[in-house]
Amino acid sequence: MKKHFVLDTNVLLHNADAISSFDDNVVILPMTVIEELDKFKSRNDELARNARQVIRRLDKLRSKGHLGDGVTMGNDGLLKIFIESDEAAIDGMDMSVPDNRILAAAHFFQTRGEKVIFVSKDINARLKADALGIEVMDFEKQTVNFDELFCGYREIKVSSTIVDEFFREDHYALEGYDFFPNEFVLLVDESNDKHTGIGRALDQHTIGHLNSNFDSAWNTRSRSKEQRMAYELLLDPNIELVTLVGQAGTGKTLLALAAGLEMVLHQKQYERLLVSRPIIPLGKDLGYMPGTKDEKLSLWMQPIFDNLTYLMGGSKRHNDNGESVRQKVEKLLKDNTVELEALSYIRGRSIPRQYIVVDEAQNLTPHEVKTIISRAGEGTKIVLTGDPYQIDNPYLDARSNGLAYTVERLKDQEIHGHVTLMKSERSTLAGIAAEYL
Repeated sequence: MKKHFVLDTNVLLHNADAISSFDDNVVILPMTVIEELDKFKSRNDELARNARQVIRRLDKLRSKGHLGDGVTMGNDGLLKIFIESDEAAIDGMDMSVPDNRILAAAHFFQTRGEKVIFVSKDINARLKADALGIEVMDFEKQTVNFDELFCGYREIKVSSTIVDEFFREDHYALEGYDFFPNEFVLLVDESNDKHTGIGRALDQHTIGHLNSNFDSAWNTRSRSKEQRMAYELLLDPNIELVTLVGQAGTGKTLLALAAGLEMVLHQKQYERLLVSRPIIPLGKDLGYMPGTKDEKLSLWMQPIFDNLTYLMGGSKRHNDNGESVRQKVEKLLKDNTVELEALSYIRGRSIPRQYIVVDEAQNLTPHEVKTIISRAGEGTKIVLTGDPYQIDNPYLDARSNGLAYTVERLKDQEIHGHVTLMKSERSTLAGIAAEYL
């Protein structure tokens, strides 16, 4: 018996390929879903692009037959658009509410004896469906087990002899282990936990010493072993993609920007530092704010500006020639040495020889992260930073966000490196807030 998957609108907005993700079963799109897609299609964001892609896909399928009767997709599944009617209405529920009309469609097929599964990213909609006795599920095609997320390093208890041998040799082979590319290994003396050595995987079984040239950037030094690992990846031009995960205050954004300034201004490895972050507001969207694009964008980029100001001068208000720290930062922006850009304007570009930092990447979908990484031209390095515990996108969580998905999917790639930062270095108060609140 084929299953009937009734899709909520948010599933299609989250992933435009969702309609073909249910094998050879029946996919039901209530007419309300089509109407809601039409409302999104004219916007200028990722949701609108997904809406337009789904609509184009449906129009292409229409050439195969009548969508109301159902048409066969490439995976041998059947897609059907269902027109809600009074017959499908559920007593006691307000049918003027779009979610309720979508649920009514699922309920209609269930009362006809079909095996129905309601698919939605909306928890409240899933609760309603469950109350109606309808089987529910989240759309989990691009999710990871966050509790087992690759952290980028491992600790191994060894004898004191092995720690000493590691320091004497250029590289050291550890039999019985399979390391991921660029994974860090902390060797800990089993008889004295203060006697340690840290290395980076050269291959599946061999580790080498960290590069002494990668221990600081832009007059900043690491304050923890995880930050030291992060600098090893951020300053290595052979690593083209770096992911940094950490709670507030762990220094992930500051480290990325410091490394970017070092590689662009001092080492001249890249032509420009491009910094971006998703526009995920808690209230109204960016477009409702007064001012030009740059004026509106400056509000969202203020955390980046604060970090740049700190790196360019710290607590000093002026440098020796009387130029203020703010003027130095503004000069970098004016000269396009540092560029702050909304992610919406990165799509479609080809970006060569730039050091790109994408902050708050936990608010991006896997598809959005793929779009950003695919913009990288020759000689470009991309750094994704974020905290999966602080997600503002209503349809993402720690398991389904693009940052966590990238960490897990690319951990086998030699041009990718990852570190999870554990300790808050911002202040004692920030550390307490991150741990207990």
